[in-house]
Amino acid sequence: MIASPSQERIRFLRFALVGAVGSVIDFGVMNLLTRFAHMELVAAGTISFGVAVLSNFLGNRHWTYPDSRSRPVVRQLGMFAAVNVAGALIRMPILHFLEPPALKLVERSTTLAGRSVELLAKNLTLAAAIAIVMLWNFFANRYWTYGDVDQG
Repeated sequence: MIASPSQERIRFLRFALVGAVGSVIDFGVMNLLTRFAHMELVAAGTISFGVAVLSNFLGNRHWTYPDSRSRPVVRQLGMFAAVNVAGALIRMPILHFLEPPALKLVERSTTLAGRSVELLAKNLTLAAAIAIVMLWNFFANRYWTYGDVDQG
């Protein structure tokens, strides 16, 4: 049975909200670890990514897909983590290849100069990557990790 469009829309919006909270957690943990624990960015970013994935998993399991209980929680967490790692791998080339055209676009369309142009271009690139990867994460998790949820 196919889920109603409104039911899937609600799931998508909840998934996006859980992801937004996860992003805040990711940035927050990374900043705390680099500032107060004096950790290097890669180590802090790895830990913050893991904490955010765990937060997102719990939020999605209990709020977005509360009826997803046929799989053991540890197995489902592993599936969710695998989808998110794949999403991180998708994100890297997007950031690499999209930044140069974003920089050109910002240079042509703003009166900003120097470092501000670069910062805006990086943020636009990151926003695009987040949007693309969110779609990957939603559909991969919807039909694999949470595939046990009734679609009707």
